[in-house]
Amino acid sequence: MKTRQYFILALAVMIAVSLSLSVWAEPPKMKMTTEVPPGIATPDKLETRIGTLNLFDGVPDKETAKKVYDNLDFQRAVQAYLNSIQIASMYGMRKGILEFGPANTTALLFETLMDSKALWLTPNTTSVYMCAWLEMKDEPYVIETPPNVLGIIDSHWFEYVADFGNAGPDKGKGGKFLIVPPGYKGDVPDGYFVAHTKTYGNWVIWRGFQENGDPAQAVAATKKIFRMYPLSQKNNPPKMNFIDVSGVFNNTIHRMDYGIFEEIDAVVQAEPADSGDPELLGLLASIGIRKGQPFAPDARMKKILTEAADVGAATVRTLAALPREDMFYFYPGESVWSTPFPGGSHEFLDNGARLLDARSYFHFYATGITPAMTTKMVGKGSQYAVAYFDSEGNALDGGKTYKVHLPPNVPAKDFWSFTLYDNQTRAMLQTDQQFPGLDGNKKGLQQNQDGSYDVYFGPKAPAGKESNWIQTVAGKGWNMIFRLYGPLKPWFDKTWRPGDPEVVE
Repeated sequence: MKTRQYFILALAVMIAVSLSLSVWAEPPKMKMTTEVPPGIATPDKLETRIGTLNLFDGVPDKETAKKVYDNLDFQRAVQAYLNSIQIASMYGMRKGILEFGPANTTALLFETLMDSKALWLTPNTTSVYMCAWLEMKDEPYVIETPPNVLGIIDSHWFEYVADFGNAGPDKGKGGKFLIVPPGYKGDVPDGYFVAHTKTYGNWVIWRGFQENGDPAQAVAATKKIFRMYPLSQKNNPPKMNFIDVSGVFNNTIHRMDYGIFEEIDAVVQAEPADSGDPELLGLLASIGIRKGQPFAPDARMKKILTEAADVGAATVRTLAALPREDMFYFYPGESVWSTPFPGGSHEFLDNGARLLDARSYFHFYATGITPAMTTKMVGKGSQYAVAYFDSEGNALDGGKTYKVHLPPNVPAKDFWSFTLYDNQTRAMLQTDQQFPGLDGNKKGLQQNQDGSYDVYFGPKAPAGKESNWIQTVAGKGWNMIFRLYGPLKPWFDKTWRPGDPEVVE
């Protein structure tokens, strides 16, 4: 009996081997057979980072196909995260503004400056921030702007629409701007600075300037002049509701987890189908974010998107803290100071190619897109340098004390400043100090005999250095921006540079 069983088993194995050989055997040479050049054919078995992939003469088996599609969805989800973070950021801006009132008639004013209770991406502690949300449909809107401000209008996709104020066509005098929505076919009257936008929703942000340390005049000018209204109501414009949000919690920061895809979807649904970049919209569509359709991933896809969001979050944090290309550093290989806006293009273009890492880094870390930010103007505008690490290459630690040395003749026509930020939120670091920063105009700031400055950062001020100290929090990571307002030639030609953060024992 056993002998018969063994015989049947052996026969079955022989048949299986024979069938296998007939399937996988080298095909015969035919009359039209030629040699296939190397690199065209794919082996029947591949060992890859996603496991073993099996194919029959170029066709995957079902298990391989599943691995491939899971990997493809994951790859596209991570890329969608990195390439759409600016869309989520604008969602956060819109949501944060409209929590205080409706679009078009609500303006938020930080009348006594923005402090660390506001969760905004890397604001400064010296400008008078003011903002509103413009929402249009079928007709243009008029925006009446105050003088002596730095104002930007960016679309819902976070693309540049217009400047107003000191960098705008009104040349800092203020004026009437006409913002034309997508699809508008009507007449555009004279007498306005005209700008066209691809989206119905648009972010309007402007910064006023303190006079002798007082923001009151900038606030008063905005309240007197600033208006947004439909062109059809130009003869009887509605009143604006100005809300003072200084010292008030408000959040404009997008999510970093799975929820970021829901935020991106909300923007896609709100805007015309042809208003965004087709390549990017195609990428989003490939993971289930499509105009006019609900975003409802099944359990498999939601799991993939959740993991992709985690990888995306870690990736963009790496791009910001540890850029790997020299173009991100002011002094490559010699200093930790980096820039979130390398190159000379507000569209993140370099010889026609999109700087993908730069775009992701910037929109993760900061806000506001305008050509003025990339223009190097001696004595005008501002320059920004970011530090995540100390001179030894260690991440800045809120439990340690650091010093940054500023050599004599800091090249700033107006003033210089430091501001500290929470690594997680990128908003101002929340400590016992209302404003986690200081600037060259601070009363009592100590200057060394040679004209240099030493600025200290730590949980407690070094003895006698209280006026030159910014507080940090033990157990909390942080980073900082060194700003130059009215940067001078020694900054641009790099004959002057700030010292790296050094640990003070």
